[in-house]
Amino acid sequence: MSEEIKKNNYSADSIQALEGMEHVRMRPSMYIGDVGVRGLHHLVYEVVDNSIDEAMGGHCDTISVAINEDGSITVEDNGRGIPVDLHKKEGVSALEVVMTKIGAGGKFDKDSYKVSGGLHGVGVSVVNALSVHMKSTVFREGKIYEQEYERGKSIYPVKQIGETEKRGTRQTFYPDPTIFQQTIEFSYETLSARMRELSFLNKGITITFTDKREVDEKGEFKQEVFHSTEGLKEYIRYLDGNREPIISHVISMDHDKGEIPVEVALIYNTSYGENIFSYVNNINTHEGGTHLQGFRSGLTRTLKKYADASGMLDKLKFEIAGDDFREGLTAIVSVKVAEPQFEGQTKTKLGNREVVSPVSQAVAEMLENYLEENPNDARTIIQKVILAAQARHAAKKAREMVQRKTVMGGGGLPGKLSDCSEQDPEKCEVYLVEGDSAGGTAKQGRDRNFQAILPLRGKILNVEKAMHHKVFENEEIRNIFTALGVTVGTEEDSKALNISKLRYHKVIIMCDADVDGSHISTLILTFFFRFMKELIEEGHVYIAAPPLYLVKKGNKKEYAWNDVQRDQANERMGGSAAIQRYKGLGEMNAEQLWETTMDPSFRTLRQVTIESLAEADRVFSMLMGDEVPPRKEFIEKNAVYANIDA
Repeated sequence: MSEEIKKNNYSADSIQALEGMEHVRMRPSMYIGDVGVRGLHHLVYEVVDNSIDEAMGGHCDTISVAINEDGSITVEDNGRGIPVDLHKKEGVSALEVVMTKIGAGGKFDKDSYKVSGGLHGVGVSVVNALSVHMKSTVFREGKIYEQEYERGKSIYPVKQIGETEKRGTRQTFYPDPTIFQQTIEFSYETLSARMRELSFLNKGITITFTDKREVDEKGEFKQEVFHSTEGLKEYIRYLDGNREPIISHVISMDHDKGEIPVEVALIYNTSYGENIFSYVNNINTHEGGTHLQGFRSGLTRTLKKYADASGMLDKLKFEIAGDDFREGLTAIVSVKVAEPQFEGQTKTKLGNREVVSPVSQAVAEMLENYLEENPNDARTIIQKVILAAQARHAAKKAREMVQRKTVMGGGGLPGKLSDCSEQDPEKCEVYLVEGDSAGGTAKQGRDRNFQAILPLRGKILNVEKAMHHKVFENEEIRNIFTALGVTVGTEEDSKALNISKLRYHKVIIMCDADVDGSHISTLILTFFFRFMKELIEEGHVYIAAPPLYLVKKGNKKEYAWNDVQRDQANERMGGSAAIQRYKGLGEMNAEQLWETTMDPSFRTLRQVTIESLAEADRVFSMLMGDEVPPRKEFIEKNAVYANIDA
């Protein structure tokens, strides 16, 4: 058969039937979301979730997680230990079935696990498939069992290697660098935040997290121990530690009477935002869902009933909206569902309709009791609601002013915007540049076809401390809304953002590489996080990385982004090069700015992502809020290597 005929011969033989571990390795993103930084850390979460599931079943109370010296991960618990006896259908040890077969595991047996997180039975085998090497050690019934794997395939049958009084499971794995080509280096901060979160969501469990890559002056590894006795109540205090509360206690409840256990904690503070974090079986449901719907329904109905009965709303000339009851609210809703149904773009939205009523009733009962027992706090909350309603009306007028000025509203673009000629938003990018001087240089250096420039005058408003109508009245912020072509506010949700007419799919923050520039970047990031979170979640926001130094000798020149690169460049040039320190973007000419920071073939852009909404909220409130001591402590601890934007 000729090559041409072979090419066009589409038959049954052309269909590749990839099964199990092969399919995971060929299509890893189908199982863990992506093969970047987020997917890499997801491997750890999957293994830890197995231990958490043991804890949720009452079989385990201690979990240890370690990043080893070689970069591998070890997770150990004191649970029942994965069964090692012969699996009748497969003809091998149950441990080998769990580790090497997709869809195998106790999570499908509701007698073994009533509820579970993770990927519902595929987690640990997926981790095995995406690891160069993995070792399972089981402590069970007085004996120690072991099996090792390479890229998901067992190297030898399960064997007994000793005796013990311990019980539990230890998993050690090393990610496959051919799968995770971007990086196989785990972030201490990312994993630490998740372990802390899990300890709050599962009170009574002790999670020890160790980084063996780092040793202090005493020769001890970097380590944190997470343990919570009050669960979500403590979590609220942790998240809201940088805000000023307006009520005397965290309002909380743990309702475990029905089919769906519900745990809720909330507090009101002096801020103007709404921060609600929801979880199902320890999974952070970023897109909300029916449990969040039930929470909002119970909260609004109960507070509205109390406010009406108190007579405090009698003088108001307009209706109170649902948003008004949630201003200044920080809340956490956690439910346990036997068979959760997830939907939404990222599969993090709960769809089970039967969850709405139990959550709503539990929240209503909790609030009714609290309001009755704490009349002073009750009046304070309603006063906050009234102020929120008044501010909402003022903000609505300010938003309408913004929307009249958007392109689609017919008001034209901001005068300072130098737009690009390309009309396809996917190909367009806009630089938000600090100051007119740098803006002028960027305009000269850019590619006018697809790069737009919007100079911002000085430091924009700190939205963390501002009422909503003040935000929309701010000229620089109005210019950002107008330039991007996005609108905010609907009849149903006054804070909803509409990005369907976003004019640029890359929004790039470009500020000086100094302390002031970092502050301005953080102010802009705070604005995006509080008012345009969808842009960050959909991957549209980036930070530009201008160089700090130009190292030059004769006709040779090199740019450096840190002191190490500067010294290395100087050494390559014989040690006597002229070194220019860029204090700001304005010190570069248009050609230099283009070739270092704006040329897509050379530049470095850091995409802004949110690994944990709760942790991001805490950091922004700390950095941009009123409380100075925690901010000072954070800066002193992270000044050398803080990288909160990526």
